[in-house]
Amino acid sequence: MIKNAVLLISALLTCHAKLTWASDVTEALSPEDMSNLASAEIVLLGERHDNADHHRAQTELVELLSPTAVVFEMLTEQQAAEVTDENRLSEADLEKALGWNNSGWPDFSMYYPIFAAAPDAAIFGAQLERQASRAAMQDGVETVFGAQAEAFGLTQPLPKDQQEARERLQAVAHCNKLPADVLPRMVMVQRLRDAHLARVTLQALADTGGPVVVITGNGHARTDWGIPVNLHTANADVSVIALGQGEKNSPPVGEFDMTLTAPAPEREDPCAAFN
Repeated sequence: MIKNAVLLISALLTCHAKLTWASDVTEALSPEDMSNLASAEIVLLGERHDNADHHRAQTELVELLSPTAVVFEMLTEQQAAEVTDENRLSEADLEKALGWNNSGWPDFSMYYPIFAAAPDAAIFGAQLERQASRAAMQDGVETVFGAQAEAFGLTQPLPKDQQEARERLQAVAHCNKLPADVLPRMVMVQRLRDAHLARVTLQALADTGGPVVVITGNGHARTDWGIPVNLHTANADVSVIALGQGEKNSPPVGEFDMTLTAPAPEREDPCAAFN
């Protein structure tokens, strides 16, 4: 019933050759895009973490799609277990239960509307624990991920060009201050995070029947080497749609099934301290 309603809404929209951000996200998505979102078992909604407009778009889509589960990159499994029917009714109560504002993620006020948009959805946490990341740097991703490492594609080396591209992105993300020999291990940890997100997402689908929405950074949502690759490696038949969100004059890096564009917030230079 809900999916049919979404399709009906989408049929009334004007098709756009290129997606742009709008206060009502359905005004920016074509009927085909809305149909694809509504029919997918798993929908990845990318973001730049500090862009409030990206979170507004995610909220609107979550409300439209009415998922049975929402997976948050920002929550650990333990944090997700703290979400209850009672505390999710209050932004202050849920923030306190999660300890969100002490976690290093942008302010909870940007994310709470996503929780509120799916009041009956099961909440899953897919953030990799810090000790797991440290162990992966030391012992390798296969040891940390366990017996399913091969099933999720972690035992296969990356193509040379992709490995080099990933290392360059890691270098830039860390203000070009990391030693060169650390970069391959950073890529390895990023692959582990993608695989962990994929594993939790498939578990959410199995537990709830779907559809499942994943709230995550653009880097994880990209179809050329992010979560979708791990999902299809583990389950070739699962239907996945990935939406990336860019900013004016700065599209999201990577490939996506569809994209939205929003204004960019004011930001301090993250590398200024090193200059």
